[in-house]
Amino acid sequence: MKKFAFVGASAFALLASGYAMAQDEATVTILPAHEKVIHDYVVQEHMKPVDADGNYIVGGTVPETVELAPVPEQIYTTVPEVKKYRYFYWKDRVVFVDPDTRRIVDVMN
Repeated sequence: MKKFAFVGASAFALLASGYAMAQDEATVTILPAHEKVIHDYVVQEHMKPVDADGNYIVGGTVPETVELAPVPEQIYTTVPEVKKYRYFYWKDRVVFVDPDTRRIVDVMN
């Protein structure tokens, strides 16, 4: 009986850690200081907002009709965690997207 409980607890811990890892892969955390770097870039470069209907939230997907731009070097040299993503500017927000799945990993206000 104890052996079964140990295996059950181990399996639960393994599943829980896998779930946490999957959650981490789906989002990116951008520090407030880094948000300022990104926001300043968007303002300085006069980024044209994407005219797209929808409510874009973390975990959602972006339709193929929305054009995604690569993250510029001026941003990823300071904020390297966003280098592998693509982004678009929408309703005064910067939306970071995983280009392979088109899943939203962050929406900055």
